[in-house]
Amino acid sequence: MSNLIELKDVVKYFDDSSSPVLKRVNLAIESGKFYTLLGASGSGKSTILSLISGLLAPSSGDILLNGCRINDIPAEKRPINTVFQDSSALFPHMNVFENVAFGLKIKKIAKAEITRRVREALAMVRLSEFENRPIDRLSGGQKQRVGIARAIVNEPEVLLLDEPLSALDLRLRREMQIELRELQKRLGITFIFVTHDQEEALTMSDEIFIMNEGEIVQSGTPSDIYDEPINHFVATFIGDSNIIDGVMLEDYLVEFVGKQFESVDGGMRKMEPVEVVIRPEDLIITTQNLGKITVTVQTQLYRGSDYEIRTTDELGNTWLIHSTRQAIVGEVVGLDFEPEAIHVMRFNETEADFDARIEEYVEEVETEIGLISEDLS
Repeated sequence: MSNLIELKDVVKYFDDSSSPVLKRVNLAIESGKFYTLLGASGSGKSTILSLISGLLAPSSGDILLNGCRINDIPAEKRPINTVFQDSSALFPHMNVFENVAFGLKIKKIAKAEITRRVREALAMVRLSEFENRPIDRLSGGQKQRVGIARAIVNEPEVLLLDEPLSALDLRLRREMQIELRELQKRLGITFIFVTHDQEEALTMSDEIFIMNEGEIVQSGTPSDIYDEPINHFVATFIGDSNIIDGVMLEDYLVEFVGKQFESVDGGMRKMEPVEVVIRPEDLIITTQNLGKITVTVQTQLYRGSDYEIRTTDELGNTWLIHSTRQAIVGEVVGLDFEPEAIHVMRFNETEADFDARIEEYVEEVETEIGLISEDLS
């Protein structure tokens, strides 16, 4: 499938800064998917939205839409609409219908067509009965849905959403997450969503771009990023992690906490220092004699669906566990885990380094298989 949007070696400086906000960013967006730019404040994610929408121009590099360079095309001529963080972009002197219809009236669309499209958009965001309601009589969630309706009524190829849920309370935010995801599926258009909330990104996205200090440090599906973090930053930024120093003895065999464990990772140098990641939910509390590691329970917190348990091993390493089994503070227990739960990371590896290493490793494995097949024949 061809890419709908591409950023190629995009760099962005602001006039008052000697360092770039974006550092040679490359990304590709396919049509009809829900993408999320995830990162802390100041990582550059909102700047990317502004570049795609045309509100900003890149200092260098190219922005492509359907394969055509759009660096010099003004925002109003791009088939892209934006939903912002708050409802300040809505017109308080207009009712719901008039707000949604505003852009169509500017384009001089026929009145009957405006009515049809506005009512269709309001139905999509479940606001059909509110079309005559003044804006100041809407809740925060309803105002956000008006903003979304006003964006989709223009039938854009791309909808940009700049932290549109951050000002909502937790319950409403979760409801809107579901509504946005369902809306994207119904419309079949491309959504590019900005958030600093990891859980929100994992819940809503087809693909995620994780940003840090103006760079995309890893991209992939939510499960790819959660299960296979590329480096220490991603492993700590996405979810909770136990990260322990280790040594990769050989393919599929790693040493940490003074013991050797089978793993499913390969393609590294023998005896290479590495970092080992095990997610808290992948640790199983058992008896000392059945555990791969022996730990002492230090604290326990009930979280409703499970217990968050902190333990230490004999070497002083802290292990975080998420378990439905209740533990006893001071108790000595065993921890068990499967080889698939062990994820091995190289120190400070980038996504490009990782991709190159895996490609080289796959080629080596295929070559070995080919040689074995020749010997057998």
